[in-house]
Amino acid sequence: MTIPVFYSISDDFTKYAAVSLNSLVKNASPQNDYTVTFLNQDLSEKHQKQLAAFANDYVHVKFFHIDEKLVKPIQNRKENYLRADFFTMSIFYRLFIPDLFPQYDKAIYIDSDTVVVDDIAKLYNNDLDNKLFAACTDSSIQYVDKMVKYIKEVLSLDPKKYINSGMLVLNSKAFRDEHFIDHFMHLLERYHFDCIAPDQDYLNEIGDGRILHLDPRWDAMPNENTEPISKPGLIHYNLFFKPWHFKDVQYNDYFWKYASSTPFYEELKGELDNYTDQERAEDRAKLDHMLEKEASTALDPNNWAQVKRKGERVKL
Repeated sequence: MTIPVFYSISDDFTKYAAVSLNSLVKNASPQNDYTVTFLNQDLSEKHQKQLAAFANDYVHVKFFHIDEKLVKPIQNRKENYLRADFFTMSIFYRLFIPDLFPQYDKAIYIDSDTVVVDDIAKLYNNDLDNKLFAACTDSSIQYVDKMVKYIKEVLSLDPKKYINSGMLVLNSKAFRDEHFIDHFMHLLERYHFDCIAPDQDYLNEIGDGRILHLDPRWDAMPNENTEPISKPGLIHYNLFFKPWHFKDVQYNDYFWKYASSTPFYEELKGELDNYTDQERAEDRAKLDHMLEKEASTALDPNNWAQVKRKGERVKL
């Protein structure tokens, strides 16, 4: 049995993805077989070779080029901006995994700003039954009042059940059988929902009622309001608290442990050392900028809540 794991990556994120891949390989069991695939549009041959070097007899590393035609309907428009300030197509790649890889009935997707602290096979072995996917509640937003309000009033969802899309166990067969991508494209093109977290909001809405909520140890995120999880399985340096930019980030020791045995270690340490306090202040301010959407989306006659009230079928 092959355990398929996917990342979506742009070339400038290679050094962080290398840390995540290194951690995954270090904690993988020789008793299993893993295939790690990097979905990309611009990954250089040099960076592909550097990532491929982490492979061993039971962890195989592959690369898949995302065709421009596939994602063409997803336009560089303000409602698709990540964190309200820039557009990146790579956040949407995860949605296409089931259709692009029909050989897999189940697959794992993880963001590149992660480290895997336990055997990822344990994550894969969760029984999805008739759920569309498994994920963890987004712990990073539970103390952010504007985000909680946005989820309640704009998305018309329960914030305690709102998942983070940085780690997903996909029921790929159900995605294909129930034509997830067709439904996603219909909603995207008809309503142009203005989202704070574009791909994440679509997954929460379409999967509403059919999400398997996993132990939070599988998507542990730095949080200034809570104590760290004692035995995380996967750590996700979500939003702006990156250990290569901030020195006091929760769980940063895990990142540097795995970074130290990659060819990017010195470069990463240099990035941390050269990052200025002004840049850190600007990073923190980006959260406020991101949340500015809450007020405008609440008034949008075609926001998620309003569209659902009008009778549109949003969830599968």
